[in-house]
Amino acid sequence: MNQQSLKQRLLAMLLVPLLAAGLFVVKPAMAADDGAKVVYHADFSDPRRFSAMLTSINNMVTHYQNDLVDYDVRIVFVAHGIRFLTEDKLAETPFAEDEALAERRDNIRGRLESLRDVQNVKLELCDITRSQINLPQEKIYENVTSVPSGVVRIAELQSEGFAYIKIE
Repeated sequence: MNQQSLKQRLLAMLLVPLLAAGLFVVKPAMAADDGAKVVYHADFSDPRRFSAMLTSINNMVTHYQNDLVDYDVRIVFVAHGIRFLTEDKLAETPFAEDEALAERRDNIRGRLESLRDVQNVKLELCDITRSQINLPQEKIYENVTSVPSGVVRIAELQSEGFAYIKIE
């Protein structure tokens, strides 16, 4: 019997009588067995960089699925990231479509929708960004959750134990 197993058995022997008597309440901590929580920050305009991020997310969730690990993966879109959540060309805004995005838009949308619909990756958009350029909510892809502030949302998720990742 290894040392870790021995420690677990001793702990169980000590806690079982207390639990049975109702004298001890255990609040489980978030452990690797309980799943993974990750938030990706998308605030950039480069479609190649965004494509790399989608690949990273796909690899991550595929790994979790293969290992039967529960996961909650989110992408929070702020500023230039809005470009990847609409077909609108965002003309006359700081986020206007360029040639690189026009070339990749269909591919990016398909991959993003697959992550959302097939692999349950949650998409969240900063409403400050959307409202500052007067983009109607109806022009945002379906099943994108609006959050009041993207950076506040990222901070909230981190306080809930989400790992933060930003693709460079």
